Amino acid sequence: MARYDAPSRRSGGQKQNTFFGGAAILAAGILIVKLIGMFYKIPLTNVIGAQGNTDFANAYNIYVVLLTISTAGLPVALSKLVSEANAQGRRNQVRRTFQLAMGMFLILGAVSFIIMYFKADWLAGMMHDTKAVHGIKALAPAVVCVGCLAALRGYSQGHMNMTPTSVSQIIEAACKLAIGLPLAWWLISKLNRPPEIAAAGAITGVTVGTMVALVYMTVSFLMTRSEESRRTRDIPDSTGTILRDILRIAIPITLSSSMVGIVNVIDASLVQGQLQRVLLENPDSWKMYVNFVDFAPLESALNAWKETLAGAPATMAALSAQVDQELASQVAQSAAQELHATLESLSRTLYGNYYGALNIYNLPASLMTAITASVIPAVSGALARRDRRGASRVAGSSLRITALLACPMGVGLLVLGEPIIRLLYPKLEAELAGPLLSALGVAAVFVCLMLVCNSIIQAYGFVNVPILVMVGGGVVKIFANYNAVAMPRVGIYGAPLGNILCFGLCLLLDLIIIARAIPRHPRYLDVFLKPMIASSAMGAAAWAVYGLASRVLSSVPEGETEAVLSRAGSVISVMGAIGVAMAVYFGLVIALRAISRDDLSLMPKGDKIARLLHL
Repeated sequence: MARYDAPSRRSGGQKQNTFFGGAAILAAGILIVKLIGMFYKIPLTNVIGAQGNTDFANAYNIYVVLLTISTAGLPVALSKLVSEANAQGRRNQVRRTFQLAMGMFLILGAVSFIIMYFKADWLAGMMHDTKAVHGIKALAPAVVCVGCLAALRGYSQGHMNMTPTSVSQIIEAACKLAIGLPLAWWLISKLNRPPEIAAAGAITGVTVGTMVALVYMTVSFLMTRSEESRRTRDIPDSTGTILRDILRIAIPITLSSSMVGIVNVIDASLVQGQLQRVLLENPDSWKMYVNFVDFAPLESALNAWKETLAGAPATMAALSAQVDQELASQVAQSAAQELHATLESLSRTLYGNYYGALNIYNLPASLMTAITASVIPAVSGALARRDRRGASRVAGSSLRITALLACPMGVGLLVLGEPIIRLLYPKLEAELAGPLLSALGVAAVFVCLMLVCNSIIQAYGFVNVPILVMVGGGVVKIFANYNAVAMPRVGIYGAPLGNILCFGLCLLLDLIIIARAIPRHPRYLDVFLKPMIASSAMGAAAWAVYGLASRVLSSVPEGETEAVLSRAGSVISVMGAIGVAMAVYFGLVIALRAISRDDLSLMPKGDKIARLLHL
């Protein structure tokens, strides 16, 4: 019987790569970038507020889509073709491939820049947020820079040199933090500029970061190019052949990578549009938000506009027609524009609270980078050795470790959503964003598990299956959010529903595919039952400790120090609840033996950890 042994010492004394050892190296740069991003986005929300948060989100979502279309597949294609040409000693082929790819990047980057800069008003209107136009224009130059960056990164990776790529990504993130965040604070605190201008200032840090990273990559390229300067006698393929090879590899990757960004843009646009429509057409929906926004301006603007309708229905279609077209009555058009601006302001406030919750919800998935990066090579390597049992053990362990990490994080967001928002985002409405974050906690578990399932499926050779599953999930998300947000008694609280249904469906389909198409598939009861039990007990402990601590610490005498004591009490309550929850969860994981020696053997120092835990 074939056995999948724990990593051991080679005869020469060199330690074998472990499952997570290689992943730690691959993911180190990405994790640093994610951490820098966290220290950027959380303070930024407190600087620019809910409305500025919405303007930032809408501009950045558009940027991500155009960026993905411009750069997602081409670097992969370039690195693959350069690597193959290098292996054959065809240096002229390498040079020609790089030149053509760089030309394609510049063309796509220039087109994206033209769209973002000269069509910024149209793009902002498409997102139902005209204030986002400043951020869109501020991001436009970054698309060209990132296109050139992608070409240089693909060239470097094709030479099996990953360091420049990681360093350039860290430079980007660091500039965003060091330039964008202080600039936003200066604009809003010192110059008293509106939130949309501060959001554009924050986005300027992104653009500057791409420029600095491009300078670094150019210097790195010129240094390595000097080592490759000698000519060879190989004749490069024709221009048409190289372009076809690039597009053959790049187009499928671009299409699959663009799906998530496109779905997010459509979803954000529909949610904000539906919020404005319901607020206009159904005043009963105002009752949900009376504690968060002032409806007096909306009521005044709505009444003034209705007087111009002469009994016609007050619908969003009628309002849009009056705003966009020259009408006989200048008074009617002015009233329509005032109402439209008021509705937009309210939807920016509501969606900004939701986007703040989304920033926290995305953190657990970003921590899965190490696992997803290592599943494909580990499983593929075992299959190449015809070690099906070993591949199955790697797949099962990766799912179990993901469940052990994702379940407590998701349950923690579920039970402590409002306290976490209050702790991290004092500028947001905790009573509004907190329930949104709690609902997103459920989706966070689904996302983390789905990402690892996708890697397992692709490792077994079903490369396009996860793409099709994601397309189906994206359609479900858009449909669910469009209809849920339109319900007067649901409103913005329906926005997380699309995430839950989308990623829940994707995870379910992935698990069915793994069970049906993959031999020796993991036993799901063994994988998920114990992490779920431990996470449920942990969640109950966190909820109880926070409730008790907050009641005790909130009983302070009134006076000047009341706000300070309340803030300190909130921090102590949340941190105390998290500390107790971690202790309970860790104890239950050990007591239930939710993690095995085989699982730990795939991690660096896993054998020592197993002995320490008496496993």
